[in-house]
This record gives sequence, structure tokens and C-alpha cells, in this order.
Amino acid sequence: MKPFFPIAIILGIALTTPAATGLTPPPNIVYFYVDDMGWGSIGPNGQAERRAKGLPSVRTPNLDQLAARGINFTRGYGCHVCSPARSSQQSGFHQGHTFADRNDPDNAKKAMRSDDILMGDALSAAGYTTGYWGKWGYGGSKDMDRPTIDNVQTLPTSHGYQSVLAELHHVRAHTFFQPTLWSAPAKAGAKGGLELVPNSMARFVGQARYPESPSFHSDPAYPTPAYCDDLYAFAALDFVRANARAFNEEGKPFFALFAAQIPHAPFDEVSKLPRWDEAYKDDPHFAKLPKQAQQWAAMVTRIDAHFGNILAALDDPDGDGDPSDSIAANTLVIFQSDNGGPGGANNGVFDANGGLRGNKGSIHEGGIRVPLIMRWPLRIHADSKLKAGTSTDRVVDVTDLLPTFCELAGATPPLGIDGVSIAPLLTGEGHQREREFIIHEAGNGQSIIRGKHKLVRFAGGGKKKKNKDVGAGAAKTRLALFDLVEDHSEQDDIAATNPELVAELEELLLGERVAEPRGFANTYHHWTGEHRALTSDANNWSDYQYSNAGITYLSDDGPPRLSWTAVIENHGGSSKAAEADADLEFLGLEIKGKSGLERQGLTLRKGVNLTARNEIRLSGYGRIDIYDGTVTTLRWIDIAPEAQLGGRGKVVGEVFNRGSLGLAHGGPLVLEGDYRESPGAGISLDLADASKPQLKISGTAELAGKLWLSIRADADIAVGKPFTVIEAKSISGRFANSTKLLNSRGQLFKIGYTETTVTLTRTK
Repeated sequence: MKPFFPIAIILGIALTTPAATGLTPPPNIVYFYVDDMGWGSIGPNGQAERRAKGLPSVRTPNLDQLAARGINFTRGYGCHVCSPARSSQQSGFHQGHTFADRNDPDNAKKAMRSDDILMGDALSAAGYTTGYWGKWGYGGSKDMDRPTIDNVQTLPTSHGYQSVLAELHHVRAHTFFQPTLWSAPAKAGAKGGLELVPNSMARFVGQARYPESPSFHSDPAYPTPAYCDDLYAFAALDFVRANARAFNEEGKPFFALFAAQIPHAPFDEVSKLPRWDEAYKDDPHFAKLPKQAQQWAAMVTRIDAHFGNILAALDDPDGDGDPSDSIAANTLVIFQSDNGGPGGANNGVFDANGGLRGNKGSIHEGGIRVPLIMRWPLRIHADSKLKAGTSTDRVVDVTDLLPTFCELAGATPPLGIDGVSIAPLLTGEGHQREREFIIHEAGNGQSIIRGKHKLVRFAGGGKKKKNKDVGAGAAKTRLALFDLVEDHSEQDDIAATNPELVAELEELLLGERVAEPRGFANTYHHWTGEHRALTSDANNWSDYQYSNAGITYLSDDGPPRLSWTAVIENHGGSSKAAEADADLEFLGLEIKGKSGLERQGLTLRKGVNLTARNEIRLSGYGRIDIYDGTVTTLRWIDIAPEAQLGGRGKVVGEVFNRGSLGLAHGGPLVLEGDYRESPGAGISLDLADASKPQLKISGTAELAGKLWLSIRADADIAVGKPFTVIEAKSISGRFANSTKLLNSRGQLFKIGYTETTVTLTRTK
């Protein structure tokens, strides 16, 4: 097997200057992540209305205040169950591409790979101090008394998290009173950098800096082992306080992810705590509620109070009553659930899923739509584009958070992931990139959401199903289409009246690999070929293998395919080019050189087509040359400074140009999508034939760089007769040339602009 070099392939975390984010320093990030809390469990999604009507409601005063000072995303999405939710959250890949697409019993052993760049990896590389507390779910055994580390490469400490107090196996997280928890930093020689510590409140008892409410940890009746979420909360609180000082004194930002086990079952364990129902003593409904509803509500309010303590520490880190050391203004706070809420009294009594169809585990909205709140006083306030205290129906998926954090930190997101940064939306600066759809899988099917429409591909089977969410009597795969704006609870299947839309969405859905067998994932590869070697030859690419403890979970070799995340990189010596002699497909592709004398190219031979479904990234000194072929992506092509895309043929996808777009080989180059260029970028025109537009853009064109012109010796350009260089649906901006005149081979040309064209006219 050829060697694999993960750092060269997928890190892709090239730091930019602080100016790239518009922030100095980058924001701290505090991320509250709960387990199984339905979309309707917070005030703005239904509980406030229930309180106003005098109906039973769950109390979340701190989350309600967070929403009042931030933004409530009413169309926030997680996943259907725990393991894929955490995998998609951390990696930025949806379940069609991430290794953990369901609650596989083995996921705790193998879900994350050393090659996957997770939130901790990205932010620690960007200079953040990182911490994780709560349910991680991967890397350790389920043994209650003597758990072991089963896979080092899937641990939080193997992915950039420096401070950890966590549960590594989801079965151990099926209690709140496990005897031990995994902790880092650990003693020297600890496997994976983690060690077991007692699940005990002893370290916090009697210390004034830990609030009595909600844990009542100094009460003699408080149990040992402790209620684990209390420990997670106090450890996170310590971290925030300590790193607030570092932020104030050194400008060093931190990332704190508190992944509570609450309010996952078992519910009754909360009632073993002293004064567990204290928050509801004055509630006229509480005593009459079913026990499970009481316990669930008490759990939610308990974790809300812990969140409140941490939020208070942002306002006054040292707790002395003087807010002059507050770091709240430049701290992005996020609250989110991993998936929808379960059925039972919590949903029946409190409408915890907000009237959405289905529960945890379902592909319907009740299984995958989750509460999502973001607060950032420096950016989200009364005068901002996203006004504090309001709700938005913008679709935000859990996979979007990793690239958002990367952009805010001044780092490049990992290559080819499914998530899309919403940093421009939050900051009000830069261009907000869009994606056409989001994807989810569940036990009863798969879905694609595009705009207001949701197509569900219900799982089929040979036996009749009684579950209405699957489709009664379904013996094979069934498709259903819903309008989520008009039909909040997904009751009206409109597939029969929209056959073309159904076919279009199904094709996109299946292209995202949702029908692959369990254990399928993207794989990582790099180019090993010499100059002018052929991309169709498997010997010119690294193989991929994911193994642990003598077991191979996933392997992939051969020539490129649509599940590959691949890099063609020049490691030095001289400029090189790979030659594509047959059509190529990737999930994500990056091409990068080393210097101006050590460039790396990919040449598409005549008629050869290149597809990179999620992204094509031309990094510094990388280039693609097209000869009557097509370059296609469903997302975008990024051209970095000192990189170039050029030639003759077609480009499908949005193009972001910070380098050079080369119009050569007689043209034209047709762009099916929008074109945006930055100052410092430009378009290079090697003109041989002025009888047709050199660049045809089906969408909009935003100009800000320069136009460079080279006239071939045999070109016949008439004086005074304008010819079209660019033709687009609309054109905004102007080239940054210092003069409107271009000089090539002694010939002068004047640049002209209309709303849809850029022209050149020879003046002499």
C-alpha cells in the first residue's frame, strides 16, 4: 500500500490574517450542545406561548434570555440520533459522507478517523485554547467499572481538544451516575492523553466559586457518584473563567463545547438529587404532571441554570461584581440540540417537538429539526442585519458550524466538507455563500431539503410496516414531497402533483451517497505521480485504509471516484502538471504548488471533464487548464492568489477569483454560474479571435481586479470597432486598471462597460 500523508491532504487550515475576518482578535466561542431536546422546547419555539396561555411549560429562563439578545434560527437542523449528529457536527460532513451515519454499535470504537479534521483540530491549529465536556461518544469501551481506550485516533484529545471531561461511550452515558469519567490533561503516559477520574463532586464542595443552584452540591444528601452533568458544567465554568483572563490579557481566544447528556433518558435519575424539583415549587401544573414529564422538565431547567452560570462568567469572569473584565461582547454563544426529542410524556405534555411530525430517530422534522440560538453582542444587536431578539427562517445545518468557526478564526475550512460557513451572515461582512440543499439520513429513510420543499425517500423492505412515518404497507422505497412553509407538520404529500420536482430532488439526494451501505464514507487521497503522469492510472494516487487494532474498517484504492477528497500537490523541485486523459470525479479536489518556480497544474486533455461535487480549490501556485472540456461542481471553485483557472470550454459552478482567470486557446470560456473577483485578482486575456465573447457568464459578474491583455501576432483587430470580452446576465463593479487603456504589442485598447458586457475597442 502506498503511504498516506493526512496533513498534506486534508488539513487545509491555512491561517489568514485577522483582517480576513474583520475581527481582532477572533471571537471566543461557547457552544452549548444538548442531547434529545426537541425543537419546541425553548421559549421562542412554543414554550413562551404555552406560558402565556396558562398551559404546562418547561422553564428555560437563561435560554430565553439568550434568544432575546441573539437570533433564534427556526429552521436549524441536527441529525436523527446521537452518533451521526456528533460526527456531522465535528467533521462538517452529512451522513452520506461521514463514517458514522447511524447509531451503529461499533461507532463508539471507530466513528472518527485520524484523517478527519474536527472542530478541535481546526480551532487549536488556529490558535484557540479548546475544551470539551460531556458526551463525546467515541473511542472508549462501554464497561461501567473498568472502561478501556479502544481507538486512540477517535478520541477528543486526538483531535485538538486540550481540556476534557467526557464520556466516551454512549452506553455509559445511559446513566448520569457512571463511577468514572475520562479527563485531560492527564498524567504522563496515559493512553490517548486521557485518564479516568472519579465522578465525584469532591473537587467542588465548599468552594465559593461554584454556585449552589442548580446542583446543591454541598448538600449532605448529594450523591456519590455525582450527577455527571453537574461535573461537566463546573469544569466548563472553570475553563471559561480561566481563559477569559487569557483573552483579556493576551488576546488568546478559546473554544468551549459543553455537550450535556441532558435531557436524554434515563429521566428518573434526576429525582435522586436533593431538591431536584425546586424550580417548579410554585408551578400550579407541576404536581399533577406524569412523573416522566416532571423529571424531563427538571432536567431541562437544571441544565439551563448551568448555562446561566457560564453566561454570567462571560459578563463577570472573576465574579467580583465589576463587569470591566467582561468578554461577552466578543464571544459567540451557540445553543443547539443534537436531534429531535423522543416521544413520551415530555412531548405529550409540553409539546416539546413543537407540533412537528415524528420524534427522535425519524426522518421527519420532529426527528431532525432542532432548537438553535446564536448570540454575539459585538455583531448581533439592534442595528445589525440580524437583529437581536428576532427569529429567522434561514436554514442552518449542524454541518455549517465547523466552516463558520474556521472562517471566524481566520482559517480555511477542511476540503470538500458539506457544511457552508454563515460567518458573513453573522458579521455582516463579505459574501455569504449559499448551498442548494441539505441532506439527512434516518432509520426510516433519507431526505433532501431545498428551499421550502422537502423530499423524503422512505426506506423500503420486504415486510409491511406499521409505523406511519415509514408508510403503511410499504414493500419498497416510497417518495413523498412536503412544503415545509405551508405544511409545518408534514401531513400533505404533494409528490403526485410535482413529478418533475420529485425526480430532480431524488437525483440530487442519491448523488449525496445516502443509499450506501453502513460504514461508507469519503476517503482521503493524494497525488504521487511524476510530471505529466496520467490521472487515470491508480498507481499515481495514494490508497486509503482505515484500520484499528488489526481490523480494517474501510479501504479504497484505484483511480479517482466521487467519494474521494483529494489533493494534487507539488512538493518541490520544479513545476509539474498531472494530465487527465479520462473524465475525473471527486467529492473535493485541491491543487497547490509550492512557489512560483514550483507550480502544480492539472491539464485536462481535449474533451476531458472534471467533476468535484462539493468543491474545487486552487491554492497558491496551482492551476487547471481546460481544452474543450467541462469543469463542474455543485458548489464553487476557489482561485487563490497566484493560482489560475483557464482555457477553453465550460465551467459549471460559482467562481470566486482571488488569483487569475485565464482566457486562452482561442476561447470562449463559458461560466454557468456567478463570478466574483477580489481586488488583486484579475482576468488574463490571450486574444487570437475577436469575433466572439471570450468569457460568457450565465449569472452575475462582480469585477474588482485587473484585466490583462495579450494580443497574438496573427490576430486581426480593427481600429475603432468594439469587441466583447465579457458577456453576463449582469455586471457590477469595474476593473481596477489605473487607466482605461490597455497596451499590447503597441496596440492601445479602451475598456467599455454596459450592464451586461465588457468591451475593448482598439484606438491605435
